[in-house]
Amino acid sequence: MWESKARPEGAATLTVNGKTVELPVIKGSVGPDVLDIRNLYRDTGMFTYDPGFTSTGSCESQITYIDGDAGILLYRGYPIDQLAEKSSFIEVCYLLLHGELPTQEELKTFDWTIRRHTMLHDQFDQFFRGFRRDAHPMAVMVGTVGALSAFYHDSTDINDPKARTVASHRMIAKMPTIAARAYKYSAGQPFISPRNELDYASNFLRMCFAVPAEDYETNHVLARAMDRIFILHADHEQNASTSTVRLAGSSGANPFACIAAGIASLWGPAHGGANEAALNMLEEIGTVDRIPEFIRRAKDKNDPFRLMGFGHRVYKNYDPRAKVMQKTCHEVLDVLGVRDEPLLKVAMELEKIALEDEYFIEKKLYPNIDFYSGITLRAMGFPTEMFTVLFALARTVGWIAQWSEMVEDPSQRIGRPRQLFTGATERDYVPLSSR
Repeated sequence: MWESKARPEGAATLTVNGKTVELPVIKGSVGPDVLDIRNLYRDTGMFTYDPGFTSTGSCESQITYIDGDAGILLYRGYPIDQLAEKSSFIEVCYLLLHGELPTQEELKTFDWTIRRHTMLHDQFDQFFRGFRRDAHPMAVMVGTVGALSAFYHDSTDINDPKARTVASHRMIAKMPTIAARAYKYSAGQPFISPRNELDYASNFLRMCFAVPAEDYETNHVLARAMDRIFILHADHEQNASTSTVRLAGSSGANPFACIAAGIASLWGPAHGGANEAALNMLEEIGTVDRIPEFIRRAKDKNDPFRLMGFGHRVYKNYDPRAKVMQKTCHEVLDVLGVRDEPLLKVAMELEKIALEDEYFIEKKLYPNIDFYSGITLRAMGFPTEMFTVLFALARTVGWIAQWSEMVEDPSQRIGRPRQLFTGATERDYVPLSSR
């Protein structure tokens, strides 16, 4: 059951139009204090104006903490690098959902449950065939995940804790199956059914790359890399897609619809499409000898070209996920022996320059997780249009954890942002003949 841990910490005063009001100050366990403005309109007749909500706390949460200036990312208090190095994605799923790392028995039971929810309803496969063969896999994901509520309506009652748990398990388990089918459909290959004896990442890789004529032998380095990618992308606080899930959920929408809304938001190039954009940039550069030209363009304020996959909106120092992803990337390149591929040679040279060039160091434009994950996924055989699909697969557990927390929080209300209206004031209708 949800229990608030916010603590009152005095009050700030605001004087407006000759009237002074007190705004309670609330303190969290770590991070900036917040001003409680819930009664601001009642007391002053005014709203706040905050495009993008960059200075507004929309909820109280106990799941993920980010300090962008210090380069810190914590899942339930645990540093992301420790989890990526020592944990598994299934263990991290349990942590995000339940708040604590599982015991051996709890992990065994949770893992068993997820493995046995991986199959899709037989009629669901026919749903994929309604899409054009050249449909973007993310378009397929938005449609198919939203359709889950039509197949599993027995777990759509958000007021039933058991139904919420079943829906959560179903989405975590079935998302790899749906993602792999989206890939297979776009490639014109038969669907591969999941195998319950395989771990989460290995099962997904097999469903993507096995064919009826030849099974797929999972390389443990690639499976571990996939697992780390899932961990690193599992949650990231109140970003655009997570806020979308919470906003949709605040209306009482079923969890499958809420996750589909999150996937739609994630599809945007400014959000989940960043690693795809980074690979497209590498393709635009083409060869190592052209890198100096693009470096000059990146430094030119008057040139619209920007290096994708460098720097981060939140992390002003460094992205803590990038360090783990860098190591993982090089492990994958080594085991596959693909460093001589032209695109990857461009990436490696660009990485070297960015880590040594004073301009990039001064502006803290270090390669971020999107840069390294894009290279890694490309080397593993995934086409660029699948990158955001894999992001959605990994982020599903974070969305579900955030959605569950929102549903259980008694202080949450239906989302209803306000606006600063600058349109026409009231005017009378003019008949068509007089216009």
